[in-house]
Amino acid sequence: MPLKTEPVMINFGPQHPSTHGVFRMRITFDGEVIVDMEPIFGYLHRGIEKLAESRTYTQNIPYTDRLDYLASMSNNLAYVMAVENLAGIAVPERAEYLRVIMAELMRIASHLMAVGALLNDMGAFFTPFMYMFREREKILDLFEMVCGQRLTYNYMRIGGVSQDIPEEFLPALKRFIDEMLGFIDEYDQLLAENEILLARSKGVGILPAELAINASVSGPMLRASGVKWDIRRADPYSVYDRFDFEIPTGKMGDTYDRYWVRIQEMRQSTRVVKQAMEQLPQGEVRAKVPLTLRPPKGEAYARIEAPKGELGFYLVSDDSANPYRFKVRAPSLINLTVLRDLCLGWKLADAIVIFGSIDICLGEVDR
Repeated sequence: MPLKTEPVMINFGPQHPSTHGVFRMRITFDGEVIVDMEPIFGYLHRGIEKLAESRTYTQNIPYTDRLDYLASMSNNLAYVMAVENLAGIAVPERAEYLRVIMAELMRIASHLMAVGALLNDMGAFFTPFMYMFREREKILDLFEMVCGQRLTYNYMRIGGVSQDIPEEFLPALKRFIDEMLGFIDEYDQLLAENEILLARSKGVGILPAELAINASVSGPMLRASGVKWDIRRADPYSVYDRFDFEIPTGKMGDTYDRYWVRIQEMRQSTRVVKQAMEQLPQGEVRAKVPLTLRPPKGEAYARIEAPKGELGFYLVSDDSANPYRFKVRAPSLINLTVLRDLCLGWKLADAIVIFGSIDICLGEVDR
């Protein structure tokens, strides 16, 4: 007689190191195979969108740092762009270049964390993780040089940036970029053909391009599925249309492709930073903006290609000093919606790796 098993449901999380935050998966197994999964989030909900409606436009900038706190500069940038669209504020050219430099450094730092944590989830222990941290710390040193902070930066301002870069910043940045290219080659040498990485990621958690598009997935996850979509190219903002860079795409849309795309995107970010350094003009770094800004009645949406995907801010003004409506389009939340589809038919150990390859930050999932 064929062996028949009863389905077993397990609550994975919300307190577990592999969930990378306060997140729970209610998983149903048939034996060891996943037959159903329900992602449960909301444990970290802080009501930032509602709180922002009782603060001025400038006071809301620090709130954006607390969304994807592994890419705080990117959150700052998307928000101030939305306010500038709402109020019709022109940003000085030097400030635009500084914003691009910071955003691309932030992309590298975020991808380093994503790749290191993914390999840790695969059982490669802490060695790759510490390799990634080695370079990430150098980026944080650069950010500290600019604004005095290493995690929540509050550097972007409506109309530009809070202050110009110090004299020693560009030489330090040049040294880092030159070193970083060598370190990325080192990662490739150590990891690209690593047996653990290949066994745990090749063909695992395939996300078809059609499903990715229908689920509004964006960022490296979408590009890993072969869809060549990057807002920096498709709908250029700031001064991205002045730079030459490629958009890496995968073929299968599996966990390995999601790893590979992030590695290649770090290479492209170094290209963008080098070009921005060469083209960096002199001038002001901030437009003259009233201390208490009151944009005219209307609505605005600004989006950027954040490290995790399309990050957008939707603002509605009622002619007061506070936004009437403040809404965040968080890429982590949207990308997480395909987790069930990716995990069906796999085992728990595979689900951990698939989940890690999505690269979420619970700060922007729950808000």
